[in-house]
Amino acid sequence: MAESQPATTYPTTQQYARWKDRAKDFGMSVSEFIMHMVEAGLKKFDARVEADESRQELRQQRNDLKAELEHARDRINTLENRLHGTERETVRNFVQAHPGSTYEDVTQHVIDTAPDRVNGHLDALEGDAIETVNNRYYPTKSSTEEGISDAA
Repeated sequence: MAESQPATTYPTTQQYARWKDRAKDFGMSVSEFIMHMVEAGLKKFDARVEADESRQELRQQRNDLKAELEHARDRINTLENRLHGTERETVRNFVQAHPGSTYEDVTQHVIDTAPDRVNGHLDALEGDAIETVNNRYYPTKSSTEEGISDAA
């Protein structure tokens, strides 16, 4: 057995309690714990941390995500244009089916068929631009952050 030399330290009450608990967890006396921790602290190690990914890899991932986002935005614009186009389609179809209709006739037809179209608009927007709470409609947080209009 190696010769030992006493060493003294003056930890705070909280530090000593923490050291005592950790020593118990390791099945050591407090003196053994202090000795092992000091030795562990004296070992040389490299504190530098290498990045998991290079800047070039991160740029590529960013560019890929930007391309995906642009594609998604284009798709949303296409769908919104198709959705709004159905309103014009309704008027065109009515006039084709009823040549010579008056402004009042067309307006009345749009009014009469509005609930069906509104349901379609609400279904299409729900979750992306609007949400339903207690049978009331509100813009989603993401739609207000991105400046998306909740008007159909």
